[in-house]
Amino acid sequence: MGGDYLTLTAEKIGITRQTISLIEKGKYNPTLKLCLSICDVVHKSLDELFWVDKGE
Repeated sequence: MGGDYLTLTAEKIGITRQTISLIEKGKYNPTLKLCLSICDVVHKSLDELFWVDKGE
């Protein structure tokens, strides 16, 4: 995600952009509630954003 988009998304959810960055890097495991909030803001499903292939 781009910096501006990341900041706007984080603000809408009520978290920091650093938290989103950590989630993307796999260094932070968000709660289900936070996952659902992110999905709602970016208009994606849980599978689209958080599905992990077993090979990864």
